[in-house]
Amino acid sequence: MQVFVKSFGCSTNLADGEVLVGCLAKAGYEPVNDASVADVIIYNTCAVKGPTENRIIEILKRVPKNKKLIVAGCLPLINFERLHSQVRFDGIVGPAAGEKIVEVVEHVMNGERIIALKEATNAKPSLNLPRLQLNPAISIVPINYGCLGSCTYCCVVFARGHLRSYSIQEIVERVKSDLAKGTCEFWITSQDVACYGRDIGASLAGLLNGVCGVEGNFKIRIGMMTPNIVTNILDDLIQVFENAKIFKFIHLPVQSGDDKILKRMGRFYSTDDFKSIVEAFRANFRNITLATDVICGFPGESKEAFEKTLRLIEDIKPDIVNVSKFFARPKTAAAEMRKEFVPLSEIKRRSSVMSELVRRIAFQKNRGWLGWTGEIIIDEVGKVSGSWIGRNFVYKPIAVKSSGDLLGKTVQVKIVRAYSTHLQGEIIE
Repeated sequence: MQVFVKSFGCSTNLADGEVLVGCLAKAGYEPVNDASVADVIIYNTCAVKGPTENRIIEILKRVPKNKKLIVAGCLPLINFERLHSQVRFDGIVGPAAGEKIVEVVEHVMNGERIIALKEATNAKPSLNLPRLQLNPAISIVPINYGCLGSCTYCCVVFARGHLRSYSIQEIVERVKSDLAKGTCEFWITSQDVACYGRDIGASLAGLLNGVCGVEGNFKIRIGMMTPNIVTNILDDLIQVFENAKIFKFIHLPVQSGDDKILKRMGRFYSTDDFKSIVEAFRANFRNITLATDVICGFPGESKEAFEKTLRLIEDIKPDIVNVSKFFARPKTAAAEMRKEFVPLSEIKRRSSVMSELVRRIAFQKNRGWLGWTGEIIIDEVGKVSGSWIGRNFVYKPIAVKSSGDLLGKTVQVKIVRAYSTHLQGEIIE
């Protein structure tokens, strides 16, 4: 029996998808990369934003009636009503389903229509379950599920639930196992990695010390961290970031440059708190890559509030800014703020203005790397034949060309060209 599995969304969802495929393969199903030849199609969905949900709903609608369709991931818990009314499905399962997917597929193949969402928001599958990695060079390691936030715009909490952390030992053993299989890069990921361990008496810094203590040649990318949680562990984090195994890269979403809007968003920090964290990391790691997120047009965001966000981005000059237009999500507090909704045309305008600023800053920052020589680890196959993508010590993406198989290898390069999205390098023989 052939199964096709495709995952959308965040790195945690990609990790969940790897486990779905691995568990099915162990149970005797044959994973295929072409949905048209599969007996069962499983879409591991994301619904964090309105446009993402719309796109996935359209994909689900196009599944042929002669195929068994199972919808997994966050969408069933975020907007079950729409899924139920608009999509013909045979089975539904929530995020982080783990080995439960095998039972669901078996029921569906027996002609049953199954909805398996009970306890979905408390799921925490074993880190030792079989997986089929999307990229053999990269291991995506979920360190916890859920978060401690109550952001008024966020619907993910309805799907992922509240904080559930793995033990440091479980995570370290997973890293050791994957390292022995040839993995060279680890993505430490969750909805908010900063809150890791607060439910079990552990901390992110303690976890990173444990992972860095594993013998071997590998790199670690730390996932998204909420600023107010980082404030409580800042000194310990900076200390552990000194380890050469950790990419000097932080993803610290600010969302708005206006403190009143941050309060309306349910974000428990100020813009000054955000800036203090950035300044502390930059004081210790001069070239650290900073990624952040911004929402344009949150309810009640005046033109002055938007201008403050522009000024903050201009002042901080992040390397990467994920710019989002506000879309009201089902059952969120922000969806109830209708009287203060910003017109869609204005949201689009603000998004365009912000995106242009972001591109300009990113290009300026990347130009500063021209002429740099150093070591990169190749972690991705390029889109163009014979091209590869590698990362330097601050996780800058650097494209190189080679006829050899470089995936997972370390090479010396010189940066020769800069773009807003990446750098281009030449391999130094």
